[in-house]
Amino acid sequence: MRAGPGGVEDTAQVRYLDGLASGSRRWSVMGLGTWQFGTSEWGYGDALEAGRIVARARELGVTVFDTAELYGPLRSERILGDALRACGGPGWRDEVVIATKFFPVLPLGPVLRRRAVASAARLGVAELDLYQVHKPHPLIGDVSAMRGMAELQRTGLVRDAGVSSYSLERWLAAEEALGGPVLSNQVEFSLLRRLPAGALVPHAAAHGRIVMAYSPLAQGLLTGRYDADHRPTNAVRRSKPEWLPENLAALAPLTDALRDVASAHDAPPSQVALAWVVHHPNTVAIPGASSVAQLESNVAAADIVLTSDEYAGLTAAAQRVRLRTGPATLPAVARELFSRR
Repeated sequence: MRAGPGGVEDTAQVRYLDGLASGSRRWSVMGLGTWQFGTSEWGYGDALEAGRIVARARELGVTVFDTAELYGPLRSERILGDALRACGGPGWRDEVVIATKFFPVLPLGPVLRRRAVASAARLGVAELDLYQVHKPHPLIGDVSAMRGMAELQRTGLVRDAGVSSYSLERWLAAEEALGGPVLSNQVEFSLLRRLPAGALVPHAAAHGRIVMAYSPLAQGLLTGRYDADHRPTNAVRRSKPEWLPENLAALAPLTDALRDVASAHDAPPSQVALAWVVHHPNTVAIPGASSVAQLESNVAAADIVLTSDEYAGLTAAAQRVRLRTGPATLPAVARELFSRR
């Protein structure tokens, strides 16, 4: 499956996970992240375009759609729900995994239950296929929240429980508190954020769980579109130290490695970067998409099968990248922002 000038052919087959621990629906290895739906900072505020993106994703066999009450905020869930219903057709509800998240300012069971009802109403569904705790609370454990989650599962409002940004130890603790499978852990996972490959992915593969990879293209750093001489114009990107000219220069060897592998597969570097993520077992990537063409390219990446040498070479190139971040970069970031006004 390749995204050429005419896009991805409808006859292409999307890959799906197997061997999951519960009776979940089919999970496509390439999903759609919708945190940008309903926002203006990234230029994703158009609900009509979001509808076209979701419709095309369904045509291509994408089944996993990830959102959260915090996205928009609240608007992403409504936009996604409306879009899925508009393009659904008979039986669509049994064909997709709608995943949303509860932001745990107060991670208590009664709060979680109220918020789950509200998310389901915004999405326009009777059941949340995956309900995730958005972040681990730094002071309060997961016992109360997971008791609330278990009650939601018993009443049929939630099919599967999930977490986000959890360590393996906390993931296991949440599962113990739930008394059943916490099916997924959504974490930042890309060539530049490789930590999940060390413990989370092996655990997921061994126990029928799922690692959901957000920012699999490092918010655009791994697309091959930018370098020290070709900077992003988006203010959100310019406000992050990763996009400083010195960091884009440091990224060049990895970008070159992506281009080399991409050439062998007749694909753009962004697809190879996504293929590296879903090369890992029990891993689903959920990149965002600002257009139908970008969505098609992302989905096509699932068809690229990296050789062991290609995977190892990309990993080694990524390990050599050293980006300068942290408080010391704030003056340089400020200069970049003000110089472009």
